[in-house]
Amino acid sequence: MKISVLTSTYNRGNLLKKLYNSLIQNSNYNVDVQWLIIDDGSKDDTKNIVKDFKDENKIEIKYFYQENQGKMLAINKLVKEANGDLIIECDSDDYFTEDAFDIIKNEYQKCDKSDIYALCFLKYDKNIGNLYKKEKTTMFNLYFKEGENGEKALVFFADVRKKYKHELEHNEKFVTEARMYHKMDVKYKMICINKPIMICEYQKDGYSKNIIKQFKNKLYGYYNYLQERLKKNIKVDK
Repeated sequence: MKISVLTSTYNRGNLLKKLYNSLIQNSNYNVDVQWLIIDDGSKDDTKNIVKDFKDENKIEIKYFYQENQGKMLAINKLVKEANGDLIIECDSDDYFTEDAFDIIKNEYQKCDKSDIYALCFLKYDKNIGNLYKKEKTTMFNLYFKEGENGEKALVFFADVRKKYKHELEHNEKFVTEARMYHKMDVKYKMICINKPIMICEYQKDGYSKNIIKQFKNKLYGYYNYLQERLKKNIKVDK
């Protein structure tokens, strides 16, 4: 089994070591690891830091550079480069628990894959957060019926994930991930597992800390997302 980890980073070279070390640790579970990194126009030493990782030759690492175009376009590009069975997006300020890939491998091997787009695990900083109420659900139901909040650690089935992308409007650099997730919900479901696999250390300049600002500055993307929600009939009891 192979896992492709996608990371978009901007001026966070100093944070990547912790994520890198967690990938090295998790490569010991008989899982092939591919780490795909897009440097979104950094002005720090990110390129050289990643080069040092690559020179160690412990896991497969591919580095790409783009002039600052935002995380969503960067992830769209990386999805095309991924060749793993599973795809995980991991921000530069996040890293994996010491047994994350062992947990993922075991859950992937035993699950029914017929109509699933992702395994949904817990993600935490100081607290693990609420436990999932249902094992099989959709992202729409998870937040709008089951009362979940906060970020989750999604492990996508690559063959499904590659059918979708983040849709940006009017040259905006950001759109809520929910726009893509809810389109996936129409045809597929996800399996929720009450185990943490990712640890986050939110930065002051990150998307999560500045979500209201993102909403105000990226109105076209959010507007189109809300219009789609009004037009489509996604049943919460699906």
